Amino acid sequence: MFILHIGNKNYSSWSMRPWVAMTAFGIPFEERQHWLDTPAFAQEIAPLSPVARVPILEDGALRVWDSLAIGEYLAERFPQHAFWPRDAADRARARCLCASMHSGFAALREHMVMNIEADLPGRGWNPAVQRDIEQILLMWQSALQTSGGPFLFSEFGVVDAFYAPVCMRFLTYRPELPDWAWAYVQAVAGHPAVARWTGQARAERVYLLADEPYRTPAQAGY
Repeated sequence: MFILHIGNKNYSSWSMRPWVAMTAFGIPFEERQHWLDTPAFAQEIAPLSPVARVPILEDGALRVWDSLAIGEYLAERFPQHAFWPRDAADRARARCLCASMHSGFAALREHMVMNIEADLPGRGWNPAVQRDIEQILLMWQSALQTSGGPFLFSEFGVVDAFYAPVCMRFLTYRPELPDWAWAYVQAVAGHPAVARWTGQARAERVYLLADEPYRTPAQAGY
């Protein structure tokens, strides 16, 4: 059986992506959670990955330590599932969207960290964040107009799992978005695999003080 190593569900956007994709497509796996920003994290993860980060997918002796690589590997292992769109042109577009998320939007990542259980309307916004949001909306709009929704390429796939953490950020910080974008955010949030992750994230009650300066050390929960 696959083993998927993840971090805190409330904060670890990279972990969320393969977990949601595997859950959405019914791929059995054993989950192993490692608490971020703890001494134990480095000790547990360093032997598994040269970059010492989560997620990591173990398949026997193979260890895949990048979320996009995990998505590609699973798509090859399970071609019966539409991890990527079946149409070649749509598949290329979906990969463009994932690659853009994988390597970009640094301002959004820094100032609107994923924090599922929090309610922080208006926090984190600045012009650089707004530029990231506008780029994301342009990509979403193009895909949704072509596919007709409710997901970016009609059916839920890896690309929607990749943008699920962005949807979580928008729900936490509530920037100004057009109605069609909120409809997509709600569609993603309502997907059973995403809802399962977010429910478990809210139940963790373990906080990273570096991301939540308004909490006290006693509230960290480790």
